[in-house]
Amino acid sequence: MSSTPDTKHAPLVLVADIGGTNTRMALARGGTLIADTTTRFRNADYSGLGDIVAQFLSRTDAKPEKAAFALAGIVQGDQAEMTNLGWKADARDIGDANGIAQVHFLNDLQAQGHAVAGVPENHLRTIRRGQPQGQTRLVIGLGTGVNAAPVFPDGSGHFVVPASESGHIHLPLRGQDDYRLADWLIARRGIASVEDVLAGAGLERLYSFHAEQTGMAGGKDAAQIIAAMDEGCTVSQTVGRHYVRLLGQTVASLALVTLPYAGIYLIGGVARAFTPWLDQFDFEAAFTDMGRMSALVQRFPVAMVEDDYAALAGCAAYLAAR
Repeated sequence: MSSTPDTKHAPLVLVADIGGTNTRMALARGGTLIADTTTRFRNADYSGLGDIVAQFLSRTDAKPEKAAFALAGIVQGDQAEMTNLGWKADARDIGDANGIAQVHFLNDLQAQGHAVAGVPENHLRTIRRGQPQGQTRLVIGLGTGVNAAPVFPDGSGHFVVPASESGHIHLPLRGQDDYRLADWLIARRGIASVEDVLAGAGLERLYSFHAEQTGMAGGKDAAQIIAAMDEGCTVSQTVGRHYVRLLGQTVASLALVTLPYAGIYLIGGVARAFTPWLDQFDFEAAFTDMGRMSALVQRFPVAMVEDDYAALAGCAAYLAAR
């Protein structure tokens, strides 16, 4: 995205998307990213978020008035802890150290939630059309971790996106395979959660579980499992089918909590990797099999977000609303 005439006089702001492996950082005005300012940083090269902010501002010589950071972790006010990275950050400390008057932390799914209403159609892949209406949406992320965020209209053209830690809810259980999987996970993880199966590492656990059930030794990483599915490996395809069923049930359950009539948006590397398999492994059947609530669930559209910069745009939209 680039600046347009109606935004060029808006305050300069700093936005960032901090994932488990990389951080993307950019400048924006009036809710619009400024072209050619997006920079990627490898987190392993830095000791914390503050170092990346200082490096970016030094390179660009920018003096933003406000900042919003989307973090893959737990956000509590001015404090954030990146669950899968081990970093802790304080918004006030970062602001004071870099001369930024306001620094806001958002959970990464919150940032995606602020972005989805503006994601271009060419960056969305339709999974099911449903019967869209209204403006309430739901974003579900499947990558290094799993999480979800509801998106509610606030009546002024902007949105309220509450934080959550939905990836740590209990895994749906239906049938003996699921109960055996839950017992297997509890013995190793202490809980059978959605993230324990639907995240990237969760897919690897699901493979290990099925391999053990068939007497096989060894495991595969997520990329190897996807590749083996493509090659027709029976165990890997069994894993993929089980994954898609659990995904469909989880997405439907989360949708019934928030009633996202305007659509459900899947994001993240694992979600994208499974896109070609959703039809083959019958995501539709799992998603709409909700008993007396089946007719309601069938109304919800589902799409895959294929925009790598949506979280940055969401941070810019969040600041523009304030």
